[in-house]
Amino acid sequence: MNADAKLKQTVAEFECQTGTLHRADGEWLYLVAQMGVPDFLMDKISKIPFGKGIAGVAAESKEPVELCNLQQDLGGVAKEDARKTGVSGSLAVPILDESGKVLGTLGVGKIVPYEFSDAEKVKLTEIGQEFAVML
Repeated sequence: MNADAKLKQTVAEFECQTGTLHRADGEWLYLVAQMGVPDFLMDKISKIPFGKGIAGVAAESKEPVELCNLQQDLGGVAKEDARKTGVSGSLAVPILDESGKVLGTLGVGKIVPYEFSDAEKVKLTEIGQEFAVML
């Protein structure tokens, strides 16, 4: 299965409308696959520095990063352009190798406010590891 097909399957499994897969190179994340992201945001998400946005924070912290309502994020994690996606509930997880090095990130998003459960965070992290061989 290729990255696009696996991402589509993952988005469907989590009943989400958007998904992204980024590959890490140095301190940057580069878009490998996406589903449901509006064209006007492609430039913004094609290259993301570690520590910026949801995917960048997940890469930097090596922990899942969730925003239950991206439209009302007041913590500064979400970038202003991220609100233009129309996505509310979002979750990004790091993809790590055996030594703990960040290989990339996997993210999903819903158009409604949503709080992902701990079990869903674990499941998305496990699925993220399946993408490791694709990065």
